[in-house]
Amino acid sequence: MPNSASTLVGVVEELWRYPVKSMIGEQLAATEVTESGLLGDRAYALRDTSDGKIATAKNPRKWPNLFDYGAALTGAATGGEKVPPALITLPDGTTISTEQPDAARILSAALKREVRLEKIERAAASNQETSEEYWLDMEGLEHRDTVTDFNLPEGTFFDTATVHILTTATLQRLHELYPEGRFAVPRFRPNVVVSPTDGSDGFVETAWLGRIVAIGESVRLKIDLSCARCVMTTLAQGDLPKDPGILRTAARHNQVNVGVYASVLQGGKIRRGDSIRLE
Repeated sequence: MPNSASTLVGVVEELWRYPVKSMIGEQLAATEVTESGLLGDRAYALRDTSDGKIATAKNPRKWPNLFDYGAALTGAATGGEKVPPALITLPDGTTISTEQPDAARILSAALKREVRLEKIERAAASNQETSEEYWLDMEGLEHRDTVTDFNLPEGTFFDTATVHILTTATLQRLHELYPEGRFAVPRFRPNVVVSPTDGSDGFVETAWLGRIVAIGESVRLKIDLSCARCVMTTLAQGDLPKDPGILRTAARHNQVNVGVYASVLQGGKIRRGDSIRLE
């Protein structure tokens, strides 16, 4: 039940899960949240067999078209049960299952790079995974025009944290600052999109740092840090064009941040329309 001292700040506008790391994800009406985030999120990833690194659209020079691939789980993910297989849609519209014996061969041929399909269960049993990121030559970024390696949180295929929250107020503010840009939700790959109901505008998530957010009846998340953005936000996907101005706007006006990262204090079911309260 909601804490009587909590403050209603918004409602869940959208829920998103990305079953295969760096592929286009799926929008959900409801899902379970566990200590590992939304059930089935980043349950699979591709590994470059040449160097062992996990594939990511953060390095588009090496992986130029991962956003041309989509992934959706084939069944409902339920806590305590094995995550179901994912169905991957290739750029030509054909689909394959992550359970197919020849899935890695088909993906390798399509990507023109030898890959292995990995499940999160294997990552959890292995050492910390490594991936890499290309930094645009852009003022305000930590590095410029270079590729750096980074470690994924142990036992996961996440870049930084298990849950990513973004408000519609932040997207609206960015659009006001750069009206030519299309600040669509898919560019930022959040899990939970919040529509503020308390009249807040601007980069409202910044005020949530260090606080606890309660979603619906039972889920409680700790807001740990701001979400520093990368080249992925600038890439073309679907009908969204390539646009470096997306990242440049975040760099100039919000220290490259768009949204916040959270860890799970208490899991449970969340649905679109659920209340969001600050404790």
